[in-house]
Amino acid sequence: MAHWTEQSIADELYQAEAERRDRRPFTDDWPSLDVETAYRTQARLIQKKTATGQTVTGVKLGLTSLAKQKRMGIASPITGWITDRMQLAEGTPIPMGDLIHPRIEPEIAFVMGRRLEGPDVTAETALSAVESVRAAFEVIDSRYQDFRFQLPDVIADNASSSRFFLGSLSRHPKDLDLAAEECVLRIDDRIVGSATGSAVQGHPAEALAQAVNALAERGIALRPGWIVLTGGLTDAATVNAGERITAEFANLGSLTVVGKSPH
Repeated sequence: MAHWTEQSIADELYQAEAERRDRRPFTDDWPSLDVETAYRTQARLIQKKTATGQTVTGVKLGLTSLAKQKRMGIASPITGWITDRMQLAEGTPIPMGDLIHPRIEPEIAFVMGRRLEGPDVTAETALSAVESVRAAFEVIDSRYQDFRFQLPDVIADNASSSRFFLGSLSRHPKDLDLAAEECVLRIDDRIVGSATGSAVQGHPAEALAQAVNALAERGIALRPGWIVLTGGLTDAATVNAGERITAEFANLGSLTVVGKSPH
């Protein structure tokens, strides 16, 4: 049995991403790996990224659907970090040659207008700290074979972070009914999913509030200007080279990306 530590897991995940290599979950070797240890491991992983010049620009929420939470045995979203190098400009192809087995999901993104810190943050309080709302695509790319993992594995892996896009249209949260905001996901001309904002914890602001309160337990607050990816609205779709993937939102515009051919 391999002997893993917080640092050795962080090092292995960093190298696996750099080498475009997947592996089996760490909980196969370390069954007692718990959530608290996983978050400390995640922090070490992000420290390795920032040491190479990356800058933390916000957070991403994962497992925001009630069904996924039930399967994982949790009652609130998990959190990961996003950096400046993860963001791709609208119109930039998804770099398939840099990724392992990418999947994509449409999301509602918040840009924070002021500092937000728990505990006891409500959805209303959370939304009042949001400066603007934008459409987003998140490209997730687990470092685990076949996306097979336990909860501590995915937390340590920074919640399957990889790349993301923000739409160009920016709206004020007071102008939107985010729970009712509709989104249709298309691959080429096929509709492969549809949902409303209520798919994210009943309301994206509720997911934000729960995440902020959880972050407060680790002494972390959200900063002005940070981006928050609030979680997938639909099931994640597999990304294939050459396909056009479009998220059509009712009030946040449309966002289209293409999987780049590796040749």
